Amino acid sequence: MEGKRSIVHMDLDTFFVSVERLFDSRLNGKPILIGGSSDRGVVASCSYEARKFGVHSAMPMRTARQLCPEAVIVRGDFEKYSQKSHEVTEIIKESVPLFEKSSIDEFYIDLTGMDRFFGCFKLAHELRQRIIRESGLNISMGLSENKTVSKVATGEAKPNNEKQVPSGEEKPFLAPLSVRKIPMIGEKTSQTLYNMGVKKVHTLQQMPAQLLEATFGKNGKMIWEKANGIDRSPVVPYSEAKSVSSENTFEEDTIDVKLLEATMIAMTEQLASKLRQKGQLTACVSVKIRYSDFETHTMQQRIPYTSADHTLLPVVKELFRKLYSRRLLIRLIGVRFSSLVYGNYQIKLFEDSQEQINLYQALDKLNVKYGDKTVCRAVAMGVGRRRFNPFNGMEV
Repeated sequence: MEGKRSIVHMDLDTFFVSVERLFDSRLNGKPILIGGSSDRGVVASCSYEARKFGVHSAMPMRTARQLCPEAVIVRGDFEKYSQKSHEVTEIIKESVPLFEKSSIDEFYIDLTGMDRFFGCFKLAHELRQRIIRESGLNISMGLSENKTVSKVATGEAKPNNEKQVPSGEEKPFLAPLSVRKIPMIGEKTSQTLYNMGVKKVHTLQQMPAQLLEATFGKNGKMIWEKANGIDRSPVVPYSEAKSVSSENTFEEDTIDVKLLEATMIAMTEQLASKLRQKGQLTACVSVKIRYSDFETHTMQQRIPYTSADHTLLPVVKELFRKLYSRRLLIRLIGVRFSSLVYGNYQIKLFEDSQEQINLYQALDKLNVKYGDKTVCRAVAMGVGRRRFNPFNGMEV
């Protein structure tokens, strides 16, 4: 029999709003919307005061302003958020043996075995108090045997509180909750469940796993397990990626500008998709050219934080145009994104429209499921076959 685990989930409360209030106390107590100010923008984050009016993250800004006309709209500053996130990460890093940073404001901590020395809940409680004291930010916490139950417990503890679910009490704890509280059950899945007459986790727990598999495919079994408080996924040790890059060495040196541009587009698309899958954004784009005589030139440009193809591609193309001033044959080209921070594209880009966000979510879903370049820009189709390795730029 496996030993019992002790997994803590910590989530900074209304993180963007809390950071803005640290820098401007006039925002305290007011309904705050953070995101794009245009009608086509979306809400990246909102305060509890705004939520009382029915506002939520990922809602179109136009709708949010109609629901809460007196809300203060703040554009948002990823540099600021990244710095505060780094502060909290460093506090956790020096306090616990193993942790995972799952987003800019969310952490899993594995304290398995620590109870014999200290007491896991006491240790987690003191760490939470230290984060609040040293960062000035509120943070909520859940503790249980696994990641799913701990994450749900954090949600139930909010705002700025903590909750422990003792071993053996996972199912009773989850039973009375809405199915929407289970991680991975989104709007579409919950609607299907509602149509089946399933609104509470209690009903999900009683359903045969095979029925859920028949309805939702391989995700059905996972939904059933999570509803029953079962989650074996490990806490993945945190390591900070500084950059992602892709290079392509051509079989024959070339001055075919169309081929060069198509290759860069393919690399940019796949690197941007990789960023979105990891929940990261870049603030620095670099392009590299190596000529046939092995002379190498690079150029970089700072940009606002993004992981969107339509923002990155013009920058990559412009850097290439500035670099490629010689009419020499090119041996290698490369694209690199650096100055990375955590920030999920879905709701954390401040000026993109709902249509653009939906498009990228659909593209990434298809390319993850069926392979790189399943869907891509037409110009990049000629580069390689459907499978294309973004790490070395070669076909596979």
